[in-house]
Amino acid sequence: MQLFNLKDKSEEVSFCEAVKRGIGREQGLFFMDKIEPLTDIDGLLRLPLVERSCKVLRHLIGDELPELESIVASAFTFKAPLVKADDNLYALELFHGPTLAFKDFGARFMARVLGAVRGESKLTILTATSGDTGAAVAAAFYGQPGIDVVVLYPKGKISPLQEKLIATLGGNIRAVEVDGTFDECQDLVKRAFDDLPFRAQVGLNSANSINISRLLAQVCYYFEAAAQLSPAQREHLAFAVPCGNFGNITAGLIAKALGLKARFAIACNVNDTVPRYLASGKWDPHATIPTLSNAMDISRPNNWPRVEALVKMQGWSLNDFAYGRMTDEETKATMKALYAKTGYILEPHAAIAYQVLKDNLQAGETGIFLGTAHPAKFKDTVDTTLGIDLPLPQALAARATLEDKKTELKPDYEALKAFMLQELA
Repeated sequence: MQLFNLKDKSEEVSFCEAVKRGIGREQGLFFMDKIEPLTDIDGLLRLPLVERSCKVLRHLIGDELPELESIVASAFTFKAPLVKADDNLYALELFHGPTLAFKDFGARFMARVLGAVRGESKLTILTATSGDTGAAVAAAFYGQPGIDVVVLYPKGKISPLQEKLIATLGGNIRAVEVDGTFDECQDLVKRAFDDLPFRAQVGLNSANSINISRLLAQVCYYFEAAAQLSPAQREHLAFAVPCGNFGNITAGLIAKALGLKARFAIACNVNDTVPRYLASGKWDPHATIPTLSNAMDISRPNNWPRVEALVKMQGWSLNDFAYGRMTDEETKATMKALYAKTGYILEPHAAIAYQVLKDNLQAGETGIFLGTAHPAKFKDTVDTTLGIDLPLPQALAARATLEDKKTELKPDYEALKAFMLQELA
């Protein structure tokens, strides 16, 4: 598999090299310049998740990574059920992994790929999270020899239970609470990658959706969603994806390029840089606003260049996207309305995707919205909004009372660099 730096096409790397580097020169993202469609999609959809995912990923990656099949089998050990939530509207529940979020698919796959390709070199994973990435990455790499992990997250802007999943592990996992926004956390990561001597000194890599391995793993669950529908239903599919850094929808568009028949809707909260861009043609990020759907509190989504590259590659149009934005009050109203109607429990991110899907569903379509995190990860909001006492799954209950092991920093690169050099010495 050949991948190119979207900012510097002369930088061409293999899949394994892209995974090891994480990001290219000038903070450019690695991406393919063509995607060959799969043959016999119907046959693939009759296969079980792991077998189908191996075929999809082998088609994309090619002959690299002989361990691919065993990596997929050990990474995808949980289900992604499609659950009916409303009339002709289904939730793809991606929160049945160990950290109860969709990021488990990509993080577990990436951890195993890096373990296979790193050789004797020591690596340091530096990642910023607006909620679930950090927990999934921390769990995926916890205790893995030769790999240290530093997770940056914005103070007071992720849920208490999301923080527990990141900050209670210790060992090779360092949790850093940054007194700032997610965008500032992301800027710190970018500066570290631009600091080439430091990058080489600590063997820097990133595990958020900048890394191509995360995206490719996520492609697989779009096919899993279609596989759970009848052939007639999957002829006219519409997905709504809650969007923050835009990695999740990029994976869906790769699935579309591979031959999955689907239309996509972009679902955002009031951090609506992309919806405003699609409406006006002007890229105008505003200051990030904290919301109930905190994983979407991103004003400068890293993966948008990949979306535009895919649109251009495939001859699509940005006008093909449906999109919508919702306030916190609208989000809570949607949560209440669906719970009263069908009893299905939405957390804020899924609520936005559900409503945008419902508002944009066309006649004859089957709608699927992505449930990206277990509602219990947002227990305070869900309980207060719905008037219930949602029980904690064991994975959360076991960590809820543990002591945090975190370091607090200002959004200052030199302070982060000094901390990492001391910790990783």
